[in-house]
Amino acid sequence: MVEDPRKKPLFVLALVLLHSSACVGHETYVQEQTCTDFQSAKIFQGRKLKIQFLLFTSSNHNCGQLIAGDDDIKNSNFNTSLETKIIIHGFRAWGTKPSWINGLIGALLQAAKMNVVAVDWVYGATAAYLSAVDNGRELGIEIFCFIKKLLAFGVSETSIHLIGVSLGAHVGGLVGYLHGGRLGRITGLDPAGPRYTEASHEERLDPGDALFVEAIHTDSDSFGIRIPVGHIDFFINGGKDQPGCSLFILSGYNYLICDHIRAVHLYVSALENPCPVMAFPCSSHEDFLAGHCLNCSNPFLLSCPRIGLLHHAGVTMERLPKEVKVYLATSSSAPYCMYHSLVEFHLQQKRNVVTNIKITFHSSNSIATMKITVPNQQQLGKGVLAHPVPLCQIQMVILEYLPKRNILKKDKSLIVGKFCTTPLPVDNREKMFCLSENASLARNTPFARKVAIVCV
Repeated sequence: MVEDPRKKPLFVLALVLLHSSACVGHETYVQEQTCTDFQSAKIFQGRKLKIQFLLFTSSNHNCGQLIAGDDDIKNSNFNTSLETKIIIHGFRAWGTKPSWINGLIGALLQAAKMNVVAVDWVYGATAAYLSAVDNGRELGIEIFCFIKKLLAFGVSETSIHLIGVSLGAHVGGLVGYLHGGRLGRITGLDPAGPRYTEASHEERLDPGDALFVEAIHTDSDSFGIRIPVGHIDFFINGGKDQPGCSLFILSGYNYLICDHIRAVHLYVSALENPCPVMAFPCSSHEDFLAGHCLNCSNPFLLSCPRIGLLHHAGVTMERLPKEVKVYLATSSSAPYCMYHSLVEFHLQQKRNVVTNIKITFHSSNSIATMKITVPNQQQLGKGVLAHPVPLCQIQMVILEYLPKRNILKKDKSLIVGKFCTTPLPVDNREKMFCLSENASLARNTPFARKVAIVCV
């Protein structure tokens, strides 16, 4: 009986690699041409690996250089003094080149001078998902061997950054594991969930796989993993349904993949645009929206993580805590970036019923709305409102009192209170902007006021 490779501990694989010729003469598909593109595979060809390592630099940003062996690397545009980004795609149901790969390569090269290596394993990633999972383990060993060649040329382990998409995120985790967690960084773009949610740390992406591991979650209720797998885990809009993605199955393939692939599009957008895609640690998405998590003092000592290429995602801590969930809201289309503000309404008097208030921010070209609730016998209602422009560009705020419809007991037709707001992160509540007058909100009658908030 043939042993199931999934049951073999990964540390055994590591020992095999370190004490055998596993990195000699591995199968790599070579094409004789100046520029090399991704391969395509028929649906039922996904049994063998035909791996291509394609190098892109500022000198050849549209032309992939095939670097299979030592001579290829030596004679290529590879620069050992620059950082190296290695992109690993995931499952390819139809055997095609990832539609997003050129955009990601271009965004990385636009952000800084670097070596970008795209790993083409379309052949092994096609057809059945489970066979792709098994091939991913072999792929991880091949990438491990490829990085060993780079290290022999003088590349430092800390300069290597793996960017894995879906299943590719866990392949990156295996590569990092085989390197003893000494690689500089791993970014998982919606790491795959099926077959990995219940897997051990050795089998999936994990904070121990690199000096810094981050993950961006956009489809945790379907194709993506629902548990944290990095030092910092960004749960975008709660990590599940993304704005702009259809909720109707009749939308076909877009319905299936839109949430999952949003992580890639968001990451590319964060590289291309100056708007900071900032997130905030919190115990849950619901608590974040309710305004219970307003800064990054715990555990990041006031430095909030950002999606992009900043060291440690912009967190100024040498020793990072593990598996910290952070939350943020995005818009439905690029550049996706939203600004977050705390909004509060302070009732003048306590009430015996729950009070709902709709808050709308208007700028010259945008509208953002949310509803906050003042609990029974309390005076403060608050929440986090996401808007596409900085708070200082908001020109008008509109407040609407939404009384409950109750046949037996009529709600009041007028409430009075004070409206205040401030941008996140909130470090000093005394700096909040408040309307100069109390707001008298009549039933279903908008209360509109111009605002002029100073840009900080």
